[in-house]
Amino acid sequence: MSGHSKWSTIKHKKGAADAKRGQLFTKLAREIMVAARAGDPNPEMNFRLRLAVDNAKSLNMPKDNIDRAIARGSGVGDDSVVLEEISYEAYGPGGAGIIVQTLTDNKNRTAAEVRAKITRAGGNLAGAGAVSWNFENKGLITVEVTDGDPDDIALEIVDAGAEDVEVDGNVVQVTAPYEEFAQVKTSVEALTGIIVESGDVALVPTSLAPLDDKGAMQTLRLLDSLEELDDVSKVYSNGDFSDEVLEKYAAAE
Repeated sequence: MSGHSKWSTIKHKKGAADAKRGQLFTKLAREIMVAARAGDPNPEMNFRLRLAVDNAKSLNMPKDNIDRAIARGSGVGDDSVVLEEISYEAYGPGGAGIIVQTLTDNKNRTAAEVRAKITRAGGNLAGAGAVSWNFENKGLITVEVTDGDPDDIALEIVDAGAEDVEVDGNVVQVTAPYEEFAQVKTSVEALTGIIVESGDVALVPTSLAPLDDKGAMQTLRLLDSLEELDDVSKVYSNGDFSDEVLEKYAAAE
């Protein structure tokens, strides 16, 4: 599993605890609102919305909050809001590329906040395309095997159209082609003996940037600090984080 994928998995598991602060629900609601505005308000007819709703449910967001976010995004009610999707590209303190995706109602505020976080950490903003050329859109699914052999389940997932699978204990990390993600996710969900822990579209690096331990820790701290911003929805990096560094960082959090 790539360093970025492992960090993303840690972040998803940590998200259930972060929800107590309320900030996570706000971010999830924004994702739902934008997805609902971009297409049909019915998740069964709008795959992006379905992903956002499934992710919210996996992190224990109440149904009332989900329904309210769909309504706001669809322009229903007096409190409907329009959010703009803006991405920023940067280099971290160790030289790894970073992409920051935001949902905002005030792009000047968001740009200033993102720039401040990156600059204070010793990184710098980059021009459009400077970092994103090294990333591809993929569908990522994390599956927990509850009954059966994880290797056998992985083979079934490959037969369902997955591009790549990696088995780590009873967890299977699945990468699917972006264009076929909806079909692959539906097929995986139909398998028996598994629980789909998470599934979402993500930017996956085509090559990783080597980092020493100090640079890796600094980059991880920067990625987390960016995710703490209210307007930031997702953060990606092509940093190559070793298992040892990730375990050390997770233990310190």
